[in-house]
Amino acid sequence: MDNLFSIKGKVAVITGAGGVLGGSIAKSFVNAGAKVVAMDIRPENLDVRVKELTENGGEVIGVVGNVLDIPSLEMAAKTIIEKWGRIDILLNIAGGNTPGGTLTEDKTFFDMNIADWEKVTNLNMNGTVYPSYVFGRYMAEQKSGSIINVSSMAALQSITRVPGYSAAKAAVSNFTMWLALEMATKFGDGIRVNAIAPGFFIGDQNRNVLINPDGSLTDRSIKVIANTPMRRFGDINELNGAVQFLCSDAASFITGVVLPVDGGFSTFSGV
Repeated sequence: MDNLFSIKGKVAVITGAGGVLGGSIAKSFVNAGAKVVAMDIRPENLDVRVKELTENGGEVIGVVGNVLDIPSLEMAAKTIIEKWGRIDILLNIAGGNTPGGTLTEDKTFFDMNIADWEKVTNLNMNGTVYPSYVFGRYMAEQKSGSIINVSSMAALQSITRVPGYSAAKAAVSNFTMWLALEMATKFGDGIRVNAIAPGFFIGDQNRNVLINPDGSLTDRSIKVIANTPMRRFGDINELNGAVQFLCSDAASFITGVVLPVDGGFSTFSGV
């Protein structure tokens, strides 16, 4: 039964591996025996991550790649195939919001900088589509593979101040369902596409809107906790098990789902 949840020996490409979420999942995959391809656009972040993962005893290669540049991704795919001969898992972790993409409380939609809108929607939407387009092709040839995307609570219901991020993550959820259908009907039931929708986790990108300089909760955080039945923020490591499950044979009949990992936030009406 333990083998049902195993990803041992699987070749897993993780975009955004130099970041907090990508790094956390990469560590858990190394510990689970996967062969990890750590990808990031920032060489300095990537070098630190690969050193950390290899010191943990993992089979790891680092590949500098831009999720918004098809030729860059194709070069990365060639490197991976030459090294390990296949691609079993793609984790589209690269993404997130930008400071310019978050409206301050005194600003409205009409004060938004369109350039910031385009930056955040492009990163999250095309930053998911392009790697799926490049690496998914190898899965189609193999007739097997698992793609995991990252959606958000902002895709499930309206959340103030993050218009571009919300729209892009809603697109990611829809694309997840569409690609699941495409892969299963045209390339067989061995290829699955799913997504996780994280609840509220404190990270570098959102720390300033959730935590005051003195360490206390902001008004926004207080509202989040009040609408989270578990009454706390998530720990970044609490996403790892959900991702591994969706990549394993234990989820062999699961495709096209967006799985909330949110302490109940998405289920609670506030009443």
